[in-house]
Formats: sequence, structure tokens, C-alpha cells
Amino acid sequence: MTSDPAKGEPYDRIKRTMESIAGRVRKEANSLSRTEVNSFVTEIIMTHEEGHRIFLLGEGRSGLVARSFAMRLMHLGFDVYVFGEVVTPAVRENDLVIAVSGTGQTGPVNETARIAKQHGARIAAVTSNAGAALGKLAEQVVTIRGRTEADEVSFLERQVTGVSISLTPLGTLFEINVMVFLDSVIAGLIVALEKKEEELAERHSDLKSQRDVY
Repeated sequence: MTSDPAKGEPYDRIKRTMESIAGRVRKEANSLSRTEVNSFVTEIIMTHEEGHRIFLLGEGRSGLVARSFAMRLMHLGFDVYVFGEVVTPAVRENDLVIAVSGTGQTGPVNETARIAKQHGARIAAVTSNAGAALGKLAEQVVTIRGRTEADEVSFLERQVTGVSISLTPLGTLFEINVMVFLDSVIAGLIVALEKKEEELAERHSDLKSQRDVY
């Protein structure tokens, strides 16, 4: 592989990107709405304590972040599912659907959330665009900033004109901010529910191959 000296070493760009992302995550933490976050966590705890299920919903990389959060909720003992999995049951009244979408305009996410709401589920949206369709559909909204696909035109224009080169393409900042936020929510739930690490470890997958057993 050849490297263009004018663009710098991959190491330099990677390091600058990590530093930029860390700064943006810190800035996002300082901009979170106390009311939104407290309401979101309260909704999760109430759903669990009242014996209802939690469903995670998202497409693309946002969907992967949602799946990661579902796994951690499972470790905490929540009855949790991910839309799109073959073992996911139908939603029932008072279940909670947590939908992750940067733009708030992701068609499959909004349609699934709309149908779930018709069946009596409550909707919590994690999005950069609270005023979009998903935010208007939801009872609870957590606003997480980050450049989303809705900004793609301006992003491409900047690339062509050379005015500014973004270190993180498309929705990357949103997805990273949401990942850090949701992992932090798990930390908050551990304290609120007085869970111990040993309890989480009991639900953690520890399957080994046969050659490890013998």
C-alpha cells in the first residue's frame, strides 16, 4: 500500500479522529437533557417492575447499537427482545419499544413503531431530530446530537469543495454518542436496581467449544 505524504500517515489521522470523537462525546454528555434522561430511565425501570417487555428497534448501524443495549438489558434480567429476530414475539399493551434513529425519519423504524403503538405499546425514541416523525410518535424522547444521513448533501459538498473534511462520515457521531449513552444508562440501572456484577455474569454467554471441554 502506498501512502500520500500530503494526507499524513494513517496513524495520525486515526489518532486525530479518536481525539475528535472523544471531545464530541464529552460535549454531548454536557448537553444531555436531565428531564429527558431521567424520564427515559424511569420508563425502563417501570416497564420492568410492572412485568412488561422491552423491544429494541433500529436499522443499520443504529440497529447494531440497539442490539448491544438489548444484550446488556438481558444481562440485567430484563425481558427484552430485538425487532427482526425470529424469536421476537408480538408486542402487547404497555410493552416499551425503544427506537434508535438519527434522522427520526427511517421508514421501517417509524412504521414498526407506529404499528407497535397501535397495539398499546409505549414508544421511546433516541434520535437527533426530536421534531421528526419518530419523535412526534414517541411518549419519551432522548435527544442525542450527531451528524445524520440527513446532512449527507452538505457533507458531500464539503468534500467536493475541500472547505472542510469530516473525520466521521454520515451518522458515525450519532451512533457513537448513542452507544456511550446507552452503556452509561446500563451503569445507572445497575446502581438503581442494586445489581451486582456477579448477577450479570451469570447471564453472560460462556459457551465453549467441545475441544475446550475435553
